Amino acid sequence: MKLVVAITLFGLALAAQPVAAQDAGQVDIEASEMEIIETDKQAIFRGNVIAKRPSDTISCEEMVVTYADSQAGATEGAARVQKIDCKTNVTIKTSSQTITGNYAQFFLLRDELLVTGNVKVVQGKTVIRGPKLTVDLKTKRTKMTGGRIKGSFTPK
Repeated sequence: MKLVVAITLFGLALAAQPVAAQDAGQVDIEASEMEIIETDKQAIFRGNVIAKRPSDTISCEEMVVTYADSQAGATEGAARVQKIDCKTNVTIKTSSQTITGNYAQFFLLRDELLVTGNVKVVQGKTVIRGPKLTVDLKTKRTKMTGGRIKGSFTPK
């Protein structure tokens, strides 16, 4: 059984773009199951998780969304997402890139994306592989670290 949840309380930071520049509109999440742990302020989606916005998609086996209570002046009942953890077979697709890895963390409060474990970034014919990818979504600075980095670049 698939569980489809339309979530408007957060805009996923899905790619090397500043969060402010992205539409924080509706995010559709589909998963085999969902669990809310209110005491830990977490929503956990499990089983072939697919989170979509109009131009971005994240897929993984488990997605843990950690949130805080809403700020003053926010829509009643709304929550503010602080962090998103994606585990196992992570794929992040944007209009220009596909990023894969074993684990991804989106730190929304500091606009940072961290992908680890057999990371592969594909943009057109360019492919870069390495152990750890860190993206500062505000400055668009991307670093591949943690060991040997391998790239295949095709000039235009």
